[in-house]
Amino acid sequence: MEREEFLSLYRHSIAHVLAKAVIELYGKEVQYAIGPQIEDGCYYDFVIPKAVTTDDFKAIEDKMREILRRKEDWTCKEISRADALELFKDQKFKTELIRDLPEDEKLTIYYTGDDYVDLCRGPHVTNSQDLLNVAFQVKSVSSAYWRGDEKRDSLQRIYLYVFPSKDELKAHLKWIQEALERDHKKIGPAQDLFMFQETAPGMAYWLPRGWKMYQELLRYSREIQDRHNYEEISAPLINNKKLWLISGHWAHYVNNMFLVPGVTEGTEATDSMMVGEKNYSIETPDTMAAKPMNCPNAMMAYKRTVHSYKELPIRYSEFDVIHRKEKSGQMNGLFRVQEFRQDDDHTFVTEEQIKDEILDIISIADEIYKTFGVTYRAEFSTRPDDFMGDIEVWNKAEAALKEILDQKYGEGGYEINEGDGAFYGPKIDLQIKDALGREWQCGTVQLDFQLPHNFELTYQDKDGSMKEPVVIHRAIFGSLERFIGILTEHFKGAYPFWMCPYQVALVPIREEHNEYAHKVADKLQAAGIRVEADCTDANMKEKIKKFKMYKDPFIVVMGDKEAAENTVSINVRGSNKQIQNVPLDRFVEECVKMNKERTLDLPEAID
Repeated sequence: MEREEFLSLYRHSIAHVLAKAVIELYGKEVQYAIGPQIEDGCYYDFVIPKAVTTDDFKAIEDKMREILRRKEDWTCKEISRADALELFKDQKFKTELIRDLPEDEKLTIYYTGDDYVDLCRGPHVTNSQDLLNVAFQVKSVSSAYWRGDEKRDSLQRIYLYVFPSKDELKAHLKWIQEALERDHKKIGPAQDLFMFQETAPGMAYWLPRGWKMYQELLRYSREIQDRHNYEEISAPLINNKKLWLISGHWAHYVNNMFLVPGVTEGTEATDSMMVGEKNYSIETPDTMAAKPMNCPNAMMAYKRTVHSYKELPIRYSEFDVIHRKEKSGQMNGLFRVQEFRQDDDHTFVTEEQIKDEILDIISIADEIYKTFGVTYRAEFSTRPDDFMGDIEVWNKAEAALKEILDQKYGEGGYEINEGDGAFYGPKIDLQIKDALGREWQCGTVQLDFQLPHNFELTYQDKDGSMKEPVVIHRAIFGSLERFIGILTEHFKGAYPFWMCPYQVALVPIREEHNEYAHKVADKLQAAGIRVEADCTDANMKEKIKKFKMYKDPFIVVMGDKEAAENTVSINVRGSNKQIQNVPLDRFVEECVKMNKERTLDLPEAID
């Protein structure tokens, strides 16, 4: 049996054992919903007479092991729709699932012993003894809405880790512990980088330290884009509904947009609000929306004048704030927010320029990801069901991207995600891998023949005829918020020297050394190095402890000897050794070099 098939069979079967254990512990009034396998185990959703807490985890695990030791047979039976409804008449969720199935759907049930039955397609083990050596542990319990609908029943979702052996479970738990230690939601506030407040859910407050790092990423992106002849624009954050109707976002994206109603008295609109005793329509011609993406604004910037083929490519980069409405349960630190910036770009090209331009974009991605020491793989996403435009245009766009991918990565050197493209065009997604082996979709390159047509964009070709340009949508970081969250966990808060909020921390031993500390700070700052100093009368060890918490790359301690000899003694982050007696000018040179080269590692010695 293949490993994935094995995991699916055993994890799905353990989910049934979990459901049986919960019913035996909490009584027949338990309502059980669904229990699928997931990446590292399984879960099951219940309505239970009491709130399950961590104190209950051991009892659930013990009951599951007791059930397995009974070595009960698992029996599969095909059943009619009517008999299924009768069998599960006291189980509201199973009843709903049965009624939602097509009339001709084959229904099967699985018995675990004689007293537990579940509606399931299977397959499952034949006897509980097959699961005796499987390692499992209750992971957590959380709330979940039935079928993900916040207007439906609130359920308790019990998660299990499930692995083929105790050693694999132990290794996974160690990995989980490492992931928790890297959690950006803990590291960020601890290092005073960012915070969240319930007054602005899903919208980060960037604190002084974090904003310095944020600006460094922007500076790096702009530096590369300047080398590749990008031009930066900025556009309004709020636009009239008309713009989103033209682009197609209103039809495909309105539920994720923050609306700013143009309020006019009346009752004709499909949606309305009461103010006092008056009813006001909120979907009027004056309705505005905070932009969830920059595309339509770039189209308008292009459209402002007549263009010649000689001007193309035109590359409009943009770092404006964008907003996307998310459900409260979906927001997750910096990984999923409602307000963010992207290293966004919209490039207008002729069809003949598509290949070279996209290959240049991928070269930028190669350079950026290499700078952070991460690898990536490419995915090709094709036409979705809700696509906009002519199918022949889509076929042409997909063929163009496939040719580029074949040239860059070779046939079979990338994955294909059928039906996962944007509604206006196919795309290439770049998945980076972090220090824990997790993959994150960051970069994207989207080929678009639709929006130029919707906005009636043109350029004058060589023969004097007017043609439509093609637009390439592009981001490498993706959301800067999300990218910083990924980097925080990848580097465990110990960022590369060049992007750290403060790169050097100065610790004068006593107050009489403050003057030399100011001299060192001035020298470093003049060379473009970000410096912070603690010239208070606090204990030296306390000062060093504070800067270690911030994970500043270099902590420079200075006393009589350093001040007299114009040198520095350096504590290097992550090392117990101190580099002593380094001439100040030589230290400044090393810092400048590290900034320029954007090195990942700190030196063990400075000669």
